[in-house]
Amino acid sequence: MTDLVVRRLLVDMEKPIPRHWCAGDAFRTALFDALSMSFPVGEQFFIDSVRNGFKALPADRQDEFRAEVQGFVGQEATHRRLHSLYNAHLEKLGLVNDWEPRARKRLQPLEGQHVLHWLGITAANEHFTAIFADFMLHNADLLGDRDPRLKTLWLWHSAEESEHKSTAFDLYQALGGNHEWRVKWMRRVTVFFLTDTLMQTVRNLRRDGTLWKWSTWKSAGSFLFGKRGLVRLTYQPWKEYFRHDFHPNQQDSAASVRWLQENSHQFTPVGQRDAVPA
Repeated sequence: MTDLVVRRLLVDMEKPIPRHWCAGDAFRTALFDALSMSFPVGEQFFIDSVRNGFKALPADRQDEFRAEVQGFVGQEATHRRLHSLYNAHLEKLGLVNDWEPRARKRLQPLEGQHVLHWLGITAANEHFTAIFADFMLHNADLLGDRDPRLKTLWLWHSAEESEHKSTAFDLYQALGGNHEWRVKWMRRVTVFFLTDTLMQTVRNLRRDGTLWKWSTWKSAGSFLFGKRGLVRLTYQPWKEYFRHDFHPNQQDSAASVRWLQENSHQFTPVGQRDAVPA
């Protein structure tokens, strides 16, 4: 089990966000903004999945998971709150969140389904966020310095995603989840996640008026497929999830530990809010 600290990030999210806050780059800004649009509904689903998974554990195993689940819920609730503030600024910039209503509709058929399906989806998404987080922590310069608040927000979020990457996975295993369904959900989540990310990024660029600029597509090619490209560097870690003997802790978390140690002035530890009922 992992000791998960709930942290209050010391950033002012009241001030407006620059139009191209990510190093002045339209594509990178649109992509990060798209991901932020998915977080409030996504984080709430992950919280519900882990809470319900915890409650489904036999009583004699709940103490084993209690502290970690409380930390997970507290961290994700904090992410949800800050990205809701972030997304409110995006609305003021004229961007429209098409991802969230589509995600809510897609999740409706899961109501009443066994908690293992919820946890399988959550574990797959947490793997995506963990490998993306590790990429960002190793390539923080790609965020630029135009808005230090958002750079800090994304790196703090990345560090915590890496920190709690095994919680949903371990609950899935503890409740008897099998490999077959684990990889089935990863395949489905991969299709939905990549499709939704692409659609929202394109729509952000269209509303920004930069969709058909050569500089936008040049940036996209470099960021996704260049020497330090996101797709190039995360494909192998993504693929490892399909191994029978895979566990999230097999993937290095040193960058997360280092960022949290070196940037402790950017946050304060707080009590574990939204605690799991006894």
